[in-house]
Amino acid sequence: MKPLFLALLFIPIAALAQEQEAQREVLRRDQQSDAFGQRLQQALELQHTPPERRQEVESRQLQERQRLENASERQLRDVKADAPAEARAHERQKAAQERRALP
Repeated sequence: MKPLFLALLFIPIAALAQEQEAQREVLRRDQQSDAFGQRLQQALELQHTPPERRQEVESRQLQERQRLENASERQLRDVKADAPAEARAHERQKAAQERRALP
């Protein structure tokens, strides 16, 4: 009886862990898309940058990429396993807005 009880106790825990990982994967895809867009925009900007300003622009772009990466890492850590579906959608939208607001 006790092993069955313990097994039934762990089923919801495993389901929550899977849900949390699924949320992280969706967030990772959004983050990868934003990072790709940022790199593309930066590459286009660099093409139109005069040689004398290139180092300054590259330095700024590196800082922007690092800020986006840091925000993305923090967002992945903050994913909640027990959030209801409506809250997850809101959190995903909020995370996207936060990433896009970075310079």
